[in-house]
Amino acid sequence: MKFSIKPYTNLVGNNKNYRRLWLAQVVSNFGDWFGLLAIYALIQSYSDSELLLGLIIVVKTLSLALFSPFAGYITDRMNRRRLMIWCDIFRGLVVLGFLLIVSYQLLWLAYVLMAVQMVFSAIFEPAKTSSIPNITTSEELVYANILSAASWSIIFTSGMAVGGLATAWLGTDAVFIINSVTYLLSAVFIYRATIPQTEMSRKEKIRTKNPLTGIREGFQFLKDHPEVMRPTMAKGMFTSCIGALVYLLILVAEDILLMGSVGLGILYAARGVGTGIGPVLGRRIFKKESTWVKAMGYCMVFSGVMYALVSGSEALILMALLVMAAHAASGSNWVMSTVLLQRRAPDIFRGRVFSTEWLLFTLSQSVSVTIAALILEFGLLSIRETILLFSLLLSAIGILWLWKIVPAEEATQQEFTAEAVATAYRKNV
Repeated sequence: MKFSIKPYTNLVGNNKNYRRLWLAQVVSNFGDWFGLLAIYALIQSYSDSELLLGLIIVVKTLSLALFSPFAGYITDRMNRRRLMIWCDIFRGLVVLGFLLIVSYQLLWLAYVLMAVQMVFSAIFEPAKTSSIPNITTSEELVYANILSAASWSIIFTSGMAVGGLATAWLGTDAVFIINSVTYLLSAVFIYRATIPQTEMSRKEKIRTKNPLTGIREGFQFLKDHPEVMRPTMAKGMFTSCIGALVYLLILVAEDILLMGSVGLGILYAARGVGTGIGPVLGRRIFKKESTWVKAMGYCMVFSGVMYALVSGSEALILMALLVMAAHAASGSNWVMSTVLLQRRAPDIFRGRVFSTEWLLFTLSQSVSVTIAALILEFGLLSIRETILLFSLLLSAIGILWLWKIVPAEEATQQEFTAEAVATAYRKNV
């Protein structure tokens, strides 16, 4: 099982448009994770409520969810490159608003600013993901998504670690300013990239002039094309439990390990490492893309089992290894579902498809975190019992996926491509 770095270095070295989009992701993601701990610290400095801490995560994900359908409509009708540039500029301005929070009475502003920031992220993310197939070859596409996931994991690990130190040494204000600069730098990289895009026909633009019509057509497209709907659901079903489990790691570090930010940094670093190595291992284990839908179910079951073991663990190192293994499966699921969507969804629908995926993902995450926070707030279960509950539910969802979703995928033997799906769609319009 030999790993070669050459396809990744060739991709970054030879494909300047992907390189610029990738660098934009690197700096903006670093700013996101760099600033997140500062937001946590800001809330905890004025309140010790577990519910308020969980609420910022809920606001973040729910804001993404609520705006996602409209965001997908925008990214299919407008130039995605320009959209990403403006989203970065506005996000850079919004994060400076956190500087205004100087008392408990102004803490509400953190939730408003987070919501506004996520509205722009809801546009940026599907625009970015939809653009990758347009600047890579078919062979490069898988490597591009694996590199994206690996970069995310490295940035997540380093960004959280550096962000924690910067928050402690420089203060939250300095961290928010640095976060703003990373968004502006991301905009510069995207400005320098050329990103082709298949435009809607004039007939399609006229028909979908009303946003509700365009959004409805996006949902109808998914309903009529189950081969696209199946990978669209994968991340949402996974995070319906993993979202709560990641939130619970904050409390594990604080109340079980009694190590505070140090313990959280180690557990989150393990999560980041797992997310990075998972797609590489997953591609080696599941070599045929025709098996990837089945692999997603196995990943859910495996991740649930790993977190079930976390619930009974005492040692930090063992917990970290289990978290790393769980998120290796999660990262593999993420890349497999993303690549299948990029291959199967036509460009004129890709924004709405990925925004629907974000809707399912973020809504599931916000609901799971809310439920976990309420369980703990009202003392219904202990932290360990809550982890066990969500881990068992995750494995059960994986079994359900293998039982219901996989047979539907295997019943259709044809190879799905965006061109074939687009042709079939236009014949029915």
